[in-house]
Amino acid sequence: MSLGVWILGGLVVAWLLVQLKTSRPDGDLVRTHPFRRIMFFIMTKRNESIVFFDEKIDARPLLAYLDHVRPKLEANITHCVVAAGEIGLAANPRLNRFVVGKRLYQRRGRFLSFSMKRRSLSADGVHKEKLATVKLESSKQRTFAEFVREVNGQITENRSGKKTYADKEFAFFNALPRPVFEAAAGLLGWADKNNLLPGFFIETDPLYTSMFIANLGSLGMNPGFHHLYEYGNCPLFCMVGKINSELKMEDGKVVEVPILHLRYSYDERIDDGLTGRNGIRAMSRVLADPARWLGCIEDDGSDTQPLWPRDDWASDGFQVWE
Repeated sequence: MSLGVWILGGLVVAWLLVQLKTSRPDGDLVRTHPFRRIMFFIMTKRNESIVFFDEKIDARPLLAYLDHVRPKLEANITHCVVAAGEIGLAANPRLNRFVVGKRLYQRRGRFLSFSMKRRSLSADGVHKEKLATVKLESSKQRTFAEFVREVNGQITENRSGKKTYADKEFAFFNALPRPVFEAAAGLLGWADKNNLLPGFFIETDPLYTSMFIANLGSLGMNPGFHHLYEYGNCPLFCMVGKINSELKMEDGKVVEVPILHLRYSYDERIDDGLTGRNGIRAMSRVLADPARWLGCIEDDGSDTQPLWPRDDWASDGFQVWE
């Protein structure tokens, strides 16, 4: 045989091996129903598989809770929403899945990413500092107080001016000429699709995450419906808006109620809409009664419990959906 035939044969074998590779560092392959598997082939992108959910929550318990804990924990609405997301994912493991390369994976570990301002807006309203993103891994037995301290530690690091791994990564890619950058982006996408990305690359990237949360309320904005990024493998995006007042009837009287507005974008290929609804209901349950589910109000620590697992979760019609 000629050398060319051997080379061609080697390339064919290499291609077949790549196509057959199902293992990846961030997830385990899920054998799914044939109907759901067909969805991966007819809806190949996240943004053609997107479902939007709209949720409004009475913010009075949340605001009262923050008034109690803010002096000692330095917690705000973002901390509470991200903690609620951690509980929602833990109570609904099927929500912690993703689709890559027309295959379904159960994510190893629960991760939440959220965006924040590195600096405040300048006096003229011009945003001179870029946004930063923080990626957290869920930890068993972590209390809300421990969670807040970990989040604040990462925020302090991002605001310190010290270059993070992401900063160095962005600087490297932006230094590339446009054709090289384009080729590199294409290569990254191909490697991810074929499960060839190394674990260290995925571990630090905030778009390889279980859920991404953006609090527009901190900028005085209402929430929009966000797209899902085709890059990475995030199947769920939560937009948090500012607290607005709405009129409601209570005990036969019209009262003004502060409302927290959240909007979700969900990749329905990972599981059916019931799973999406259960995850959102779980988050709303936490935010509607943070004193119970987040605790850390009492000085003696009597109400301090881990965010998860919680023995009292399976009540009022709620359960853990395996």
